[in-house]
Amino acid sequence: MPTKQFHITKSTGEKVDFSMEKLKNSLQFSGASNDMVEEIVQKVQDELYHGITTKEIYNRAFSLLKKKESVYASKYKLKKAIYELGPTGFPFEKFISGILHYSGFETKVGEIVQGTCVSHEIDVLATKNNILNVIECKFHSDDGLKCNVKVPLYINSRYNDVKTPLESKRDKTFTTTKGWVVTNTRFSQDAFEYGKCAGLYLLSWDYPHGDGLKERIDRLRLYPITVSTLLSNREKHFLLERDVVLCRELVKNGFLLDHLGVSNGRKQRILKEMKSLCNL
Repeated sequence: MPTKQFHITKSTGEKVDFSMEKLKNSLQFSGASNDMVEEIVQKVQDELYHGITTKEIYNRAFSLLKKKESVYASKYKLKKAIYELGPTGFPFEKFISGILHYSGFETKVGEIVQGTCVSHEIDVLATKNNILNVIECKFHSDDGLKCNVKVPLYINSRYNDVKTPLESKRDKTFTTTKGWVVTNTRFSQDAFEYGKCAGLYLLSWDYPHGDGLKERIDRLRLYPITVSTLLSNREKHFLLERDVVLCRELVKNGFLLDHLGVSNGRKQRILKEMKSLCNL
């Protein structure tokens, strides 16, 4: 008997058909077994109704997954966890710096660089293979927003202002520079086309294909602390304010949980969760 089709409402307000495959893929990405995925998908499907939002579907799947295995639930909420790095965007810049650092780049965050016309505070400077990458991050706290064409237009003008002074430095440790635009959401079509035409390197949630933020985070096991199902929002904010953005940073600085008054038993559970996510 064919599966009944349901129209669901995306965060943008767009109505689309429910895709069982997309739900399966997102659950499998968490590391859940095939049997676990099938069980959760069946329960979610039984509760569908026309007009249900993607957020409601996500919350239900997350709740079911959390009952099965909290670490899988943490990985499943990765996209939402990145939105929780806001609202200033600075933890996101630190997060991007961390991903690049563990990918072999030498990184600096929030450096002031003198351009031809004016000085600029650059979100991340990352050097590797004799290339200095000048990186600007565009953080969105709403998953319904895309990075529009104004962003790469603006970033390209900033990059062009610092490019010549940087490449003219006598004591430089690189041979050339490259401008980047990084966002935690997706690029609109015109933003993508302009960025590629201008020669900018574009990095978003799912681009480049197979090497977007989602894949890099999972491959390197560099999850933000906001994925935790055990830390409270207050505790997450406390840690973010102290530049502890990555789960592996909390493993190294577990004493900060003592500052929060976390009991020893709960502290050990939190650190166990962190180590499991990082595969330490």
